Amino acid sequence: MTCVRIAMAQINPTVGDIEGNVRKIEDGLSQARELGVDLVLFPELAVTGYPPEDLLLRPAFLEANLAAVRSLAAATQGLTAVVGFADVAADVRNGAAIFHDGRWVHTYHKHYLPNYSVFDEERYFLGGDRIHVLRRGDLAFGVSICEDIWVPSGPPEIQALEGRARLLVNISASPYHAGKGQAREQMLCTRAADNAAAVAFCNLVGGQDELVFDGGSVIVNERGEVIARGAQFVEDFVVADIDTAAVFRRRLHDPRRRKAVSHTLPVVDLPLPVGGPPPPELSDHLIAPLPRLAEIYSALVLGTRDYVRKNGFEQVVIGLSGGIDSSLVACIAADALGAGNVTGVSMPSRYTADMSNADAAALAEGLGIGYMVLPIEPVFAAYLEVLSEPFADEEPDVTEENIQARIRGNYLMALSNKFGWMVLTTGNKSEMSVGYATLYGDMAGGYAVIKDVLKGLVYDLARWRNAQGTAPVIPERVLTRPPSAELRPDQRDSDALPPYDLLDAVLQAYVEEDQSPEEIVAALDVPESVVRRVVGMVDGAEYKRRQAPPGVRITVRAFGKDRRLPITQRFKPRG
Repeated sequence: MTCVRIAMAQINPTVGDIEGNVRKIEDGLSQARELGVDLVLFPELAVTGYPPEDLLLRPAFLEANLAAVRSLAAATQGLTAVVGFADVAADVRNGAAIFHDGRWVHTYHKHYLPNYSVFDEERYFLGGDRIHVLRRGDLAFGVSICEDIWVPSGPPEIQALEGRARLLVNISASPYHAGKGQAREQMLCTRAADNAAAVAFCNLVGGQDELVFDGGSVIVNERGEVIARGAQFVEDFVVADIDTAAVFRRRLHDPRRRKAVSHTLPVVDLPLPVGGPPPPELSDHLIAPLPRLAEIYSALVLGTRDYVRKNGFEQVVIGLSGGIDSSLVACIAADALGAGNVTGVSMPSRYTADMSNADAAALAEGLGIGYMVLPIEPVFAAYLEVLSEPFADEEPDVTEENIQARIRGNYLMALSNKFGWMVLTTGNKSEMSVGYATLYGDMAGGYAVIKDVLKGLVYDLARWRNAQGTAPVIPERVLTRPPSAELRPDQRDSDALPPYDLLDAVLQAYVEEDQSPEEIVAALDVPESVVRRVVGMVDGAEYKRRQAPPGVRITVRAFGKDRRLPITQRFKPRG
């Protein structure tokens, strides 16, 4: 058996929807059978969805997941299948169930449990302590889960060297950040070439709270060359034939792979199923990776769509200011959910420029979304009248600005309550970092679409989106006029913040790279006073960010699970 047909079912499960997830797995098994597949893979924790978090502390959840896995065995007649689930045997482990020809024949447990960045697996799982190789006819293959293959000397290397596995399969739930797919693919190519083995990597796809999983499943040959690649940010079914004789020939020419080893791994034998008709011919499945801006935009679209839909909402509402942030969020929402499911609301005040009203209306028309105008002036005037006595001896300040933002937040939440629309907030990462936002005002909502997008990138994505259709949907003036919250006369963002290009550079260094103020000053050649001002604003806004809605993670260090700092703390970085 020198040729094996591998399939990777790159599915989008929903955490806790065990029945729905099993249906997706069963559909994948049927598709594999129709295509004459020998071995089909499903992602890490495909049965439960990833990450299930504290659902794993509920016995009923664990039992439902086990019952679902047992039910899948009958659907694997004529196939070998690898399915991710939560195993319970004395303790809870992150497992891969291996089915063969209608039977559950083996279980692999994840060895390396990530406990950094967005991961908390040591909170829930016990690591694996056994490594096996499975043999299907002449094919020896090893199974591993996600982090296991990122470690150079992990189980896949042991399976290849000590177990003589020619094929290394890895099921994964690898969350996205910009550039992650390229780095991950490079690692997989290295593992294949170093071990003179083919590698099949099946990744999850979909949005889960703040996380997005990008798919991009790949099959790599023994020379480290990608021979099949799934699409990014959509479900896909990737099938390819692997010549295992080519793996053997390469090892014959590499004596390092034929040296004696201290011991051999236990082998699980899988008798070949009774042969059927010849499998159909395959066409190449090698989808090119997306360019950077298309990739990031696609992540924002998928994360928004899945958060809204998986939480039972159909429609969303967005406050349209005529500015760049709300314009980009409206585009993402329309692309994610369909223009008919998006409503934009203009809420002008006495400080709103006519051009802002015109640009908001033009954007809504260009996108084809719903649009309404709800002025806040009558309510703002009433606020000022009611507060006139306690404020009699005080000059207007940020208080009056925040009142306007909170009136707008109230309007949007009222529409949400009345019509069941989810409110999408429009604040970007630059603003969230330094607290340039109003609690219970522009921060009020269900999902913060561009919460992890720095201001400069907001402009890049907006220009990219404008270039995709037959005509730009974001008015050019939105892209060129100085940004302003328009909460007082002649206000500009630059009144309160450093220029965004400088601010973004400092934020990337401090928030995403944990550089000290001294390191930032040396690297960016900016005044220390500016750096320390920005750092102080970031640290002082922790209490605001803790109350912000979740949003799509696109960087290596997003606010939320990635960056966990105490609200109450007195440490001040000095160097």
